[in-house]
This record gives sequence, structure tokens and C-alpha cells, in this order.
Amino acid sequence: MNIWLQVTSGQGPAECQWVVARVTEEIEKQCNAEGVSCRRVETVSGDQRDTAKSVLLAIEGRRASQLAEAWAGTIKWIGQSPYRPNHKRKNWFVGVDLISQPESPDWAENDLKVDVMRASGPGGQHVNKTSSAVRITHVPTGTVAIAQEERSQHQNRRLALARLAKLFQRKQQSAEAASDRNRWQQHAALQRGNAVRVYRGKKFALRKK
Repeated sequence: MNIWLQVTSGQGPAECQWVVARVTEEIEKQCNAEGVSCRRVETVSGDQRDTAKSVLLAIEGRRASQLAEAWAGTIKWIGQSPYRPNHKRKNWFVGVDLISQPESPDWAENDLKVDVMRASGPGGQHVNKTSSAVRITHVPTGTVAIAQEERSQHQNRRLALARLAKLFQRKQQSAEAASDRNRWQQHAALQRGNAVRVYRGKKFALRKK
């Protein structure tokens, strides 16, 4: 079964988006070295070239679970801004989260409408001929989540449910009067002293702690 890792800058600036792209490359390199399959399922482009606000990775293989758990947490990069040379800040933080289907979803099963359809976009004949894409609608609120990146309808359903759960989480947090920016700042403030990995310099070499 695929394991999903999301690398995110939260509400961080372009520098954090730059780090997201570099961390993603590091994860891909490690997966390749250890014979673990790694695919980019979803990328939200950043404000600068070759950056990303978030990247969703699907990894699969014998060591996929251990690799994912080793990356999960806060990543700290120590270096000068690639975009603002005179900026005083040198520490930049991004998050790596394991995404899975929630054990206790915030909805009743009969509140969900599940539609299966053919995937659109690139993917060759398999995508064009197979009804593997899944759209899930939470009928009471009209909230919709779609997944079509996976070849398996089962995997797309799981991914769509995970996305729906994330949408619910965001709405709940908004209802509690916590903006996305404040949530990220609070998270960063709590985690900055406990980074699971620390990098230094533009070469993005791992700094031994």
C-alpha cells in the first residue's frame, strides 16, 4: 500500500518554498538509493521558479514505512536567502507530514456521495480507458475532494478521503478563529527546537547535529 508524505511550507515565505523543493529532491534521492518507489502525486507551485508550496509524494516498497517515518517532522535549513541577500534571517523551517485516511472521520458514511469516473489529463491509454478517478462529496456541506493520480480506484478513494479530511480540519480550525498563517507560526514556534533534520548552505548537505 502506498504511503503519502506531504512536504509543506505552510504559510512560509519563498525561502521556505525553496526548501520544500530541495527536501523533496532529497527524499527522492534516498528512495532511489534504497530501491523505494517514489512519485510526485501533487505539486503546488511556489512563488519563485523551481520552488513549491507543497508536494505530495507516494512512496512504496519494503522500506517505505521506515523511510517515511524517518522524514516526518520539522526540517530546518540554515542558510542565506536565495532571494533576499541582505535578509537577516538564516533559519528556515518546513514540515513533512504523513497523510493517511483518518480513523475517526468527521462525517457519517451516508453523508458521502462517491462518484467514479475516467481520469483526465496525461497518463496514456490506461488513464483514458479506466474509470479509476474518484470524486467524493460531503453532501451536507457540499465539500468536494477529487483524486485521479493513482492507477488504482481503491488508492484514489483513499487519497480523496484523506484530502476531504484535510479540508474538514482546515474548516474546523478556521471556525476556531485560527488563520492558516497563525497555525503555521504556532507550529513552527513549538517545533523549531526539535527539528528532525538540519541542513546548512546552498548545497543542501546534511549538517551533523
